[in-house]
Amino acid sequence: MSLAETLARNLRTRRGDLTQEQFARKLGTSRPTLTRLESAAQNTTIKTLEQISKALKCDVCELFRD
Repeated sequence: MSLAETLARNLRTRRGDLTQEQFARKLGTSRPTLTRLESAAQNTTIKTLEQISKALKCDVCELFRD
């Protein structure tokens, strides 16, 4: 599994019952960006990874764990 696919799976898991719109707001990104990240269709920046980890209160490395 690629890093993008692992990130996508972990984002979908951590989203839980929130809609993509709600989760995107929590992450400080747009819904279309979240959609692309959750489908492994878009690479992300370190800045965005930092925003995501801050919003989820986890380390960046946790987003890439199998």
